[in-house]
Amino acid sequence: MFERIKEDIACILERDPAARSRWEVVTCYPGFHALVMHRWAHACWHNGWHVTARFISHVARFLTGIEIHPGAVIGRRVFIDHGMGIVIGETAEVGDECTIYQGVTLGGTSLHRGAKRHPTLGRGVIVGANSQVLGGFTVGDGARIGSGAVVVKPVPPGATAVGNPARIIVADSDASREEAAARMGFSAYGVTQGDDPVAQAMKGLIDNASSHEHQIALLWQAIEKLSSGGAREIPASDCVPQDAQKDEHFDAERLNRLVK
Repeated sequence: MFERIKEDIACILERDPAARSRWEVVTCYPGFHALVMHRWAHACWHNGWHVTARFISHVARFLTGIEIHPGAVIGRRVFIDHGMGIVIGETAEVGDECTIYQGVTLGGTSLHRGAKRHPTLGRGVIVGANSQVLGGFTVGDGARIGSGAVVVKPVPPGATAVGNPARIIVADSDASREEAAARMGFSAYGVTQGDDPVAQAMKGLIDNASSHEHQIALLWQAIEKLSSGGAREIPASDCVPQDAQKDEHFDAERLNRLVK
């Protein structure tokens, strides 16, 4: 038991830059308190003391704002950051090294008693704030759930799920768009993959801005090549990179039609 507590403290110090000392973690982190009390409740649950287990869980919820059913299986070195409003259902399984932020629900969509109703998180999964993972499926090792996502289908290992309903970012174009959006300070979380006109317009704007960055970089390369050539005449074909855009292709009318 004490070994598990040491692991819990160490993982919080490792993953939360706001944590300054072990004493601060022990006294001021509700996620740590909730996990310790859950182990007591879980032990009572498996020994048949169901009412006692539920009572401990209820007290933990009152003290921390985090509700973990005594039947849920929680792995080692799990970090619950902030934690207020988290709900973890009876048949949920949380793997080792997972990180869960505030407002997360690991919930069920079935009412069949005894069935696997809640999700299983693999090792090292990160679940963003206020996201909902609903159903008896598996989120693969190392996957990430974006803030505010609503996940109702399995997530492959290492993938990222964003939006409502959640989509899996696997294509290179999607991944580069998310990276470009992050550089601009825009979070793509909550943007759907379907036919929503605003979402489509935002994608077009992000892609266009990203393309402009690339074209400007190519122009600077060409200018540097010209300036380093001295007085010698250099053919234009040698200065302009192969993938430089030579004509205007931004379709403003198409974006206007999407958002009308």
